[in-house]
Amino acid sequence: MRRCGRAAVVSVGAGLLLVLTAVTAGAAPIGVGIVHRAAPTGSSPAAAPASRAVHAAAASNAGVLVYGDARFFGSPTTVSLSAPVVGMASTPDGGGYWLVAADGGVFSYGDAVQHGSAGGIDLYAPIVAMASTPDGGGYWLVALDGGIFAFGDAVFYGSMGGRPLASPIVGMTSTPDGKGYWFVAADGGIFAFGDAVFYGSMGGRPLMSAIVGMAATADAKGYWMVGADGGMFSFGDAAYEGSEGSANLPASVAGMAVTPDGKGYWLAGSGGAVYAFGDAGSYGGDDGVVAQMPIAGIVATPSGHGYWLLEPDAFPTTFSHPGTGSKIVSIAASQIATNPDASQGLFCNPYGPCEEWCALFASWAWEAVGVAIPKYPFVGDIYTWAAANTHVLSATQVLQPGDAVLYGTGPSSTATAVHVGIIAQVWPDGAIDTIEGDSGPGPYGYYSVTVNGPYLPSHSKEYNGVGIFAVAVP
Repeated sequence: MRRCGRAAVVSVGAGLLLVLTAVTAGAAPIGVGIVHRAAPTGSSPAAAPASRAVHAAAASNAGVLVYGDARFFGSPTTVSLSAPVVGMASTPDGGGYWLVAADGGVFSYGDAVQHGSAGGIDLYAPIVAMASTPDGGGYWLVALDGGIFAFGDAVFYGSMGGRPLASPIVGMTSTPDGKGYWFVAADGGIFAFGDAVFYGSMGGRPLMSAIVGMAATADAKGYWMVGADGGMFSFGDAAYEGSEGSANLPASVAGMAVTPDGKGYWLAGSGGAVYAFGDAGSYGGDDGVVAQMPIAGIVATPSGHGYWLLEPDAFPTTFSHPGTGSKIVSIAASQIATNPDASQGLFCNPYGPCEEWCALFASWAWEAVGVAIPKYPFVGDIYTWAAANTHVLSATQVLQPGDAVLYGTGPSSTATAVHVGIIAQVWPDGAIDTIEGDSGPGPYGYYSVTVNGPYLPSHSKEYNGVGIFAVAVP
């Protein structure tokens, strides 16, 4: 997430695809991930209806970008989704892949077989990651609260669902034999199940940036975790091959993938850049493009000679739900796209003058459905208007779709009121998805309307790099 409202521009933060990574090496399953009710501890859900399964070939590689020997097999560009796509996993031969949405819907392409989904389950917390079994005969989905869903030949070995967590789960990876798995939390905490062994963690230790994902070594005797700033942490026999932790990256890191021999890895930036270390080859990326959508994660091909980048905002998402804010969400969601007016110059947009426009977008969305609010260029003005005309809430109160999340420390100036997003979805555990204008990862002045989340408002500073000072009600 970047800051706007006439404030200084900063790099895209951990938000957006903080929750989208889970990758393993060698013959082990390969996956990445970003979600409603978690499976109860000690249970494994039966296969849900396969209505969300899709076997199709799109005309272009929209949403799933291919590099090296990675091939495009299709993506849900013609399906209206009720929650954003948040994760991906490939089949053992690289001839197909699965995509998973935050509501647990699973989409299958190529030789990937649909083994069920959580799309028909009332989830308590959103899905944040997935991983497949070694033979491709099943997969796991993990939720923000650590609940696990097992399908096909994937076995349930335990979960954190229903247990208190210091920080939300952001990724998972399985052991090469598929008889265990690890979860990683945003604070670097590691949770091991089945034959997965605990080799250490960053839990309880100070971090410069939140953890966004993990990967395991081919022999399951170690693992890495990566932070949103590109910092790498190695445990067990996982070898440190370098990091971007000391670099001034143009956008935050969204995920990682490892080479088959575990002697190298790639880091994927949310702006599309791919950073290779060790014996990982450089096969290209999606950075440096004015009109682009955020990258959510990276999945390596089984050969290690290529990778896929996941671009979830390319898939149409309606956030369908009942409620008074549904019209606001619908109008905001209709604008999700790359920079709407890039050809006209820096910060040009269809919602107002050529200036930083996150507040212009949010107030435009309210006004478009009949809310009597002016088109404000300053985030603090939305707070002032709501305080005088409707309501302002704290981030800990019950939030609704259509509300506006105000980021920063207060409404007094552009230094304290730095960004705003429209709440598109509220999960039972309190996690939210937002739609935000003037949002990364494009080059300076060329920004987009993007989806951010799901994340817990109480963890906004950890997830987005900035807290929430208020929520404005339309």
